[in-house]
Amino acid sequence: MIDILKVYTFNIYLCDKTRIIMKILSLKLDDEIFDEAEEITTKLKLARNRYINEAVSVYNQYNKRKLLKKQLANESKLTSKDSLEILREFEKFIDENPAV
Repeated sequence: MIDILKVYTFNIYLCDKTRIIMKILSLKLDDEIFDEAEEITTKLKLARNRYINEAVSVYNQYNKRKLLKKQLANESKLTSKDSLEILREFEKFIDENPAV
């Protein structure tokens, strides 16, 4: 008997720097938000997909800055005690050495 050879093919995605690979996703929007977006994209003559990509990009930048602000505030709290101690030492040094 002859064995049957099965051939499986897989999708291969090549990546080069000139091509942007996009993810496909399902998105549920509130009716009001969708209608407003449709109105704006029509007036701007912009594809809905491009509009949503740009909106998510802006929102990502906003949230990155918000997270950075929170991180900097936390790190500032952690270093404030040490900063005060160093400041006191400098003041003490200056008081003891007026010529400096």
